[in-house]
Amino acid sequence: MEKFTQHNGLVIPLDRPNVDTDAIIPKQYLKSVKRTGFGPNLFDDWRYLEPGEPDMDHSKRTVNTDFVLNKPEYAGGSILLARENFGCGSSREHAVWALTDYGIRSVIASSFADIFFNNSFKNGLLPIVLKENVIDELFALSAGKELQLTIDLDSQRVVVNGDSSLVYDFDVDEFKKYCLLNGLDDIGLTLQHADDIRAYEKKRKAEAPWLF
Repeated sequence: MEKFTQHNGLVIPLDRPNVDTDAIIPKQYLKSVKRTGFGPNLFDDWRYLEPGEPDMDHSKRTVNTDFVLNKPEYAGGSILLARENFGCGSSREHAVWALTDYGIRSVIASSFADIFFNNSFKNGLLPIVLKENVIDELFALSAGKELQLTIDLDSQRVVVNGDSSLVYDFDVDEFKKYCLLNGLDDIGLTLQHADDIRAYEKKRKAEAPWLF
């Protein structure tokens, strides 16, 4: 898993509440479990004007020019600004995979659905909860002009357009923070104890060889 320490990126303002996981990545794309290749289908139903299927050449589909991901001023954006209850709906981990495969490193919202929130940390995506009035301020700052944010996970701060006087603090669970800073998913955490696991297996084989 990619580490998250500090990230500077362009904000993509998605001014919609209750964005569910089927909107983030529709159900027809859930056949693959490779964790990659979902970027072209992020927000598929909003991004394109005709229905999509996994085997299509998505580069030839007609895009919805009014949707934020298709606006040239947000090309290369890596921080998604959203409203309350982001990631609600089904528990599909593919929703986080689609965001990260597109290039999103952090989602900022006033609240998240619990399962999506926890899946994010396990896949290198930082979900940041800020107060609703702060979210309103950030949307206002992004209106009609480029908004750059610097996110520092260690200090738990969001700096707006490099302005040290415009800083927002955020809370994060210490264990989840440790995992992101060190790039550790559940498998990585387990492998930290690889020597102990091998020692136990060796001991167990000596004690009960018939099991092996």
